[in-house]
Amino acid sequence: MAHNLTNLVKGMRDVRFASTPLLMVGLFAAGLYGFLAIADEVSENEIAAIDSHLLLMLRTPGDVSRPLGPPWLQETMTEITSLGGYPVLVILVGVVVGFLLVSKKFGPALFTCLSIVTGTALGHVLKLIYDRPRPDIVDHLVTTHTASFPSGHATMSAVVYLTLASLIVRLVEDTVVRVYVISIAVLLTVAIGISRIYLGVHWPSDVAAGWALGVAWASLSSLVVTGLRFYRHRDEASS
Repeated sequence: MAHNLTNLVKGMRDVRFASTPLLMVGLFAAGLYGFLAIADEVSENEIAAIDSHLLLMLRTPGDVSRPLGPPWLQETMTEITSLGGYPVLVILVGVVVGFLLVSKKFGPALFTCLSIVTGTALGHVLKLIYDRPRPDIVDHLVTTHTASFPSGHATMSAVVYLTLASLIVRLVEDTVVRVYVISIAVLLTVAIGISRIYLGVHWPSDVAAGWALGVAWASLSSLVVTGLRFYRHRDEASS
């Protein structure tokens, strides 16, 4: 059983800065604590004033239907927010998993699917549990269909982009490439979350909680990889 599990990380490299257990434990703990702290504030409605103030800051004074900035900024934010939606993320994950399959890295392909699917499912379950209404003090500039907390786009973008980034850095050796991949994943995650607030479809606390949850899940996935790599090395050394 343990040997079969270690096959999930076959072909992955050990990356010191990306897989340091203490760093990943710290990120996991910080993300989990951040999510629980925000969720507690939301449950007790103690963060409503801050949420409302931040949302209104992004709208034209006297006209909450108009976001700040020129028309092209709203269009840009709409395009950015689509990068955290299901169509783009499913295609992206499918392309990466397809690459892993044709490269005969079947274990990493399966691990990637399991990590992202379970992380996304967790976000949806939490939406059902908290069932927070969408913001009602500003106009929504894009269509929404689910509850507000935590932000699905913020959660899924963090889970997908950070998980894929942690996978890619284990498949390449160039440090510059690794730093670039991690940086792009973080920037995309942040930009998508900000776009949800700008478009008025999420309270800022929804997005912050989604980021925290996504970081915690991606860090946990990285810790699992590190553990499986350790057991694989031990098995290979003893054989």
